[in-house]
Amino acid sequence: MVTSKVKEFLDSTDIHYKNINHPLAFTAQETAASIHIKGREFAKTVMIKIDGQFAMAVLPASHRIDFELMKSILDAGEVKLCTETEFWNKFPDCEAGAMPPFGKLYDMDVYMTKSLLNNKEVFFNAGSHTDAIELTMDEFNRIVSPIVLDFTKKIKV
Repeated sequence: MVTSKVKEFLDSTDIHYKNINHPLAFTAQETAASIHIKGREFAKTVMIKIDGQFAMAVLPASHRIDFELMKSILDAGEVKLCTETEFWNKFPDCEAGAMPPFGKLYDMDVYMTKSLLNNKEVFFNAGSHTDAIELTMDEFNRIVSPIVLDFTKKIKV
C-alpha cells in the first residue's frame, strides 16, 4: 500500500502518477522484475551520510554507488552507506528499505545518478514492498529537484 504521506505528497503536486501493486519484493532488482521492467528503469533509494548528514542516493537497481567517486565529486571528507538502525526512525511511515526518493518529505538532499536521465519514465518504491510508483522523468525532476551527478557503477552479473 502506498503510504498516506507519499500519496498526500504526490496528490499535492498536481502530477499524473501510476501506483503499481506487485508481489512482495525486497530488493530493487526483484521489484523491477516483478513489475516487468529492466533494472536500469527502477530507481532504488539508498541512504547515505555525507560528512555526517543524511542524504538519499537514487540510482538504477542495476547499479551501485562508487563511494570514493562520490566523495571526490562532492569534495567531502566522508561518504558512507547508512545502516538501517541509523535511519529507520526517519521513515516511520515506510517499511524498512522501501523509502520513496522524496527528500522534501524527510528533510534531506537527494542525489540522483545521471544515468537515470536516459529513462522516459522512472519507477520507485512507494513506502512498501508491494507498491511502486511510475512517473515521467520530467515530473520526477520537477517534484524531487535532485542533485544530478555521475556516481555509480553498473553491477557486474
